[in-house]
Amino acid sequence: MMRMPSLRAVLLLAGKEITSLFRDRVLFAFMLYAFSLMVYAQATGTSHDLVRASLGIIDEDRSTLSERIAEAFMPPRFQAPVAVAPDAVDRAMDQARFTFVLNIPPDFQADVQAGRRPELQLLIDATAIMQAGIGSSYIQSIVAGEIARFLHPGASSTDAVRLNLRIAFNQTVESTWFTGAMALLQVINMLAILLTGAAVMRERERGTLEHLLVMPVHAAEIMLAKILANGGVILLLSMASLLAVLQGLLGMRIAGSLVLFFAETAAFIFVAAALGIALATLAGSMAQFALLFMLVQMPMHLLSGALTPLEAMPDWLQMAVQLLPTKHYVALTQAILSRGAGLETVWPETLAILAMGAGAFFVSLLRFRRFLSLQQ
Repeated sequence: MMRMPSLRAVLLLAGKEITSLFRDRVLFAFMLYAFSLMVYAQATGTSHDLVRASLGIIDEDRSTLSERIAEAFMPPRFQAPVAVAPDAVDRAMDQARFTFVLNIPPDFQADVQAGRRPELQLLIDATAIMQAGIGSSYIQSIVAGEIARFLHPGASSTDAVRLNLRIAFNQTVESTWFTGAMALLQVINMLAILLTGAAVMRERERGTLEHLLVMPVHAAEIMLAKILANGGVILLLSMASLLAVLQGLLGMRIAGSLVLFFAETAAFIFVAAALGIALATLAGSMAQFALLFMLVQMPMHLLSGALTPLEAMPDWLQMAVQLLPTKHYVALTQAILSRGAGLETVWPETLAILAMGAGAFFVSLLRFRRFLSLQQ
């Protein structure tokens, strides 16, 4: 008859796991790096904002309107525009001197005033795909606004329709807040799977697994100890990363309850850690475990909604990703940290993660028991 896991046995085994983890200085140093520099680098290294884009202007009109358009491109979105001769454009673009080159044709102001709707040419270096996509819309908006103000100086107060734009939750539109939070989620998912699975493989390769088998402990106690020890360390480091890196260095404003967020994080770590143990029971060596880890962790992150909106995925894939715990964790993280949501809002995602945690632990326990029986 199966007995309930002993809390004393679980705590003693967890203490052994923590001691073993802290003795591995290389692994512990990597954990500190992952929750600090890795999160910061991912948050600031990939910007979704237009920052200091290089712009060249071919001004063949030399009019008041063309000068006003050139002066409208200001930091921090753009660098100061540089005048370019028409015959020097190809060479400048080949040398990647400019991301954008705006060509203002002759008699542009006169054609605008006469209502002839002249065309401007915008050359874009699309190798810088992020800035190219965002910058083109900025340039169109700036040029259209300057032309409208030039033709109708008082139009802004007499327009029949006026759009009032109100930005919620992230009023300054700081992309680092979103990318930083998603980077932290990726690190949590990665290390929760990696550390618990590596702990099992390390016991096997060092021969200490046989020592556990002769002790009066059961598979559930060994599993819970590894999840508790490694998950607890990850949870503490995630707290430090959120407060020191996201709030401290990046200035992220936390709208919701940190207690609720870390409680949800603990539930998610439980799911990921159980999955890590299941992968370790399938692998015959640490190298095989690393390959399985890459095959599982990367799709979990890529399809979670952290990088690509779920709405942009095919309908069948949107249904499939509902089975990923990362999808629900990303959704509730955005709701709690950015929108200030409470448990009354995120309870469906919470139930989904708890259900997946119970299922993952049960399947992993069956696999782990079979794994231990083969070691005897």
